[in-house]
Amino acid sequence: MAVLQREYGRRTLLRQIRSAGRIPRIELADQTGISRATVTTITAEFLQSGLIEEVTRAEPTKPTELGADTRRGRPRVDLRVRGAARLVAGVKIANRAISLVLLDFAGTQLAARETELDGTVFSSAELASAIRDAVHDLARSAGYDAGDVSGVGVGIAGVVQAASGFVYWSPSLSQRNVEFGSILTATLGTPAFIDNDANLVAVAEKTIGLGRSHTDFIVVTIENGVGMGLVIGGELYRGTRGCGAEFGHTKVHLDGALCRCGQRGCLEAYVGDYALLREAVTMPDADPGADAGTSIRALLNAAKTGDTMARNIIERAGRMFAMGLANLVNIFDPQLIILAGEQMQFDHLYAEAVIAEMRKSIVQIDKAPPEVVIHKWGNQMWAHGAAAYALDQVSELALAGLGENAA
Repeated sequence: MAVLQREYGRRTLLRQIRSAGRIPRIELADQTGISRATVTTITAEFLQSGLIEEVTRAEPTKPTELGADTRRGRPRVDLRVRGAARLVAGVKIANRAISLVLLDFAGTQLAARETELDGTVFSSAELASAIRDAVHDLARSAGYDAGDVSGVGVGIAGVVQAASGFVYWSPSLSQRNVEFGSILTATLGTPAFIDNDANLVAVAEKTIGLGRSHTDFIVVTIENGVGMGLVIGGELYRGTRGCGAEFGHTKVHLDGALCRCGQRGCLEAYVGDYALLREAVTMPDADPGADAGTSIRALLNAAKTGDTMARNIIERAGRMFAMGLANLVNIFDPQLIILAGEQMQFDHLYAEAVIAEMRKSIVQIDKAPPEVVIHKWGNQMWAHGAAAYALDQVSELALAGLGENAA
C-alpha cells in the first residue's frame, strides 16, 4: 500500500507541476490533496534528482512614504519541470515521409524536421533504421548527440498494442504481427514507444490543441486512410487489444470495396486517399503518370466543374463519411468531433452537405448535436503527439528510477 501511495504521489505531483508550468509547494498540496509534508518530501527528491528546479517568484515592491522597499524574509520560490532533465523525440510515419519533433522535459520544442522516405512499405528492420537515422539527424540539428535522447514516441498507421509496442498490421510494414517496439528500441539504443498515429493526434489535441477544454471528444483523421482517436473522461481509449477506435475499418457496405486491411466494405475503402485514387484512374482524362495529390485534385476539380462521373465518386464518399460520423455520434455522444489530417486541405468530406447529412442520421433530441470542427494541422502535429506520448513514458521511467526513498 505504501508503495502504491508513493507512486501515486510522485506521478500526481510531477503531472501537476508540468501542467501548471510553475507552482509553489503550498498550491501543489491544495490542488492535489496531498499533504504538505509529503509534497515537501517528494519535491525535495525531484530537486535532488534534477527532474524539477526552483525559480524565484518576482514579488511586487511596496514602497513606504520614504521610498524604502518593505519586502522581508526569504524570496518566494515556485517549482517547475527542469527542461534539461531529459530529451524526447516524436515521430510520425506518413505515406512517404517521416516527420519529427524534439522536446525537452518541460515540453518545449527544440527542433523539427521532415525526412523523405524512398518507398511506402518496408520491412521492420528497414523502417527502424530509417527512423534511427532521422532521429539522429534531428538531435544533431539541435546541437545534441543521439545518446542525449531518452525516449522516442512513434505514431504509425494500423492496429497497434501500445503497451507492448506490438503492431498487428500496418500499411507501412511488409509483415504482420511485428514486435516493432522491441525492434526499434534495439535499433535506436533508447526506449521506443509505439502507438496508432490517430491516437497520438488525440494526445496532441488534448495537450495543446482543441481538446484541452473537453473531457470527451473524438478526433477523426483523414489521410491515405481513416483513423480515430477517442478520449473519454479525459483519458485516451485504446480497447483491450489495441484494436479500439478503428473507425476506418467499421463496415459501411456488405461485401463492398476492397480495403487495404484485406477486408471488404470498410469506410476508408471509400474515403481514403487510395480509395479516391482507385476511382480517379477510371476517369476518361486520367493521367496514369500523375502523383497522388495531383490525381485527387484533378478528380475534385472535375466534380466541381460538373463532371457526372467525378461528382458521383465524391458524393458517394461524402455519404459514406456522413454515415460513419453519424454512427460515432449515436454510439459515443461526444462533446466534440475534430476532423484532422492531410485531406483537410480538400473540403469534400467536411462540406456543409456532408455535415448536414450526418446530423439527419443521428438520434434526434431537443438538444444541439456535437460540434464538428476542422483542424488543419500538418504532420508536425502528429509528431508532437508522439513526442507527448514519449514524454509521459519517459517521465514514468524517471519516477521508477527514484527508488523507494520518498514517503
